Amino acid sequence: MNQAPEPQTSMSPQVQHALGVSLRGSEELLPQDEWVKKLVRSEVTGQPLRIKLGLDPTAPDIHLGHTVVLNKMRQLQDLGHQVIFLIGDFTSMIGDPSGRNTTRPALTAEQIRPNADTYYKQASMVLDPSKTEIRYNSEWSDPLGARGMIQLAAKYNVARMMERDDFHKRFHSGQSISVHEFLYPLMQGYDSVALKSDLELGGTDQKFNLLMGRHLQQEFGQEPQCILTMPLLEGLDGVDKMSKSKNNYIAITEEANTMFAKVMSISDTLMWRWYTLLSFQSLEAIAALKAEVDGGRNPRDAKVMLAREITSRFHNVALADAAEQDFVNRSKGGLPDVIPDVHIGGAPLGIAALLKAAGLAPSTSEANRLIEGSGVRIEGSVVSDKALKLEAGVHVVQVGKRKFARIHLS
Repeated sequence: MNQAPEPQTSMSPQVQHALGVSLRGSEELLPQDEWVKKLVRSEVTGQPLRIKLGLDPTAPDIHLGHTVVLNKMRQLQDLGHQVIFLIGDFTSMIGDPSGRNTTRPALTAEQIRPNADTYYKQASMVLDPSKTEIRYNSEWSDPLGARGMIQLAAKYNVARMMERDDFHKRFHSGQSISVHEFLYPLMQGYDSVALKSDLELGGTDQKFNLLMGRHLQQEFGQEPQCILTMPLLEGLDGVDKMSKSKNNYIAITEEANTMFAKVMSISDTLMWRWYTLLSFQSLEAIAALKAEVDGGRNPRDAKVMLAREITSRFHNVALADAAEQDFVNRSKGGLPDVIPDVHIGGAPLGIAALLKAAGLAPSTSEANRLIEGSGVRIEGSVVSDKALKLEAGVHVVQVGKRKFARIHLS
């Protein structure tokens, strides 16, 4: 992961600072020398750079994983550059094949529209809406038509498309690849042409698509964009990337108490990863805090600080204060420093069966008795429904005052 750059005498302090902001927490900045040239030109001319992020509205909510790149957009926005939040209402109908081992089902316009309606509102909880250009890629993709699509497809060859890792693996394993999936990187790349972007951001899984933007801009006679990839944020389980399908996510619209409790449920190791990618504290401040914890300070103190920061960002300080107090009250002193991880299959699974399988109750009848006595909590909330079924995901379960387990249900 990139850190702040070494000072270079050829760069002004302002450009050095901008490069450091760009690199913080990032995975790759390609090509870095071209980005420096763009920053220098922007400083000399006073012309802001155009920085693009595209998200396909395949689900109605943005979660903390999405905010890793949104945070970077905000940091660059605060430097005075023009950020473009692109809603992929057209590309959603194709379906992004990145990281997929099967063809993604195509979505209809009717499925996409309600999700798109909520995306910008939620993104504005991170970005400065007064300084954000919002666009939909159907603006230029729909008018392209069949003739334009054929002309665009002629600008890239099949051999290079098959170099893409997920296509390569699927082809050699005999798995199906639909022709329309080749159109996705082309259309995402064409977005960069339409928007004349100087920099495009995305997760590490988007590298092929981002490089396609550079290629097509050159094909259309434009100066190619640079690309900045950000790591994929691990979810609550600390293993898989944050995702609604994995049920290991925190939606940025979740109510404050739930958001605070979920942050508190992550492991001490994952906490530092989240600090780097989600916190607005300086790297120096984070390093100093980690040194204190390594020196004997309770890691729970650091986790509370992170939970407060994230909850305050998406709600406010007062609600974060109340969420912290609610967490303490519900868990009667908070979570222990070490919570055992238990992996169980069979989702969805009834709460009584889950307690037995996790070793938190000797039998389902005893589990039901504990529920009746308000002795079972999930994420700090008392379970009162014996018929409750838990979906796949990560659940922090407490039985009585002393039994805890971080259950990975699959």
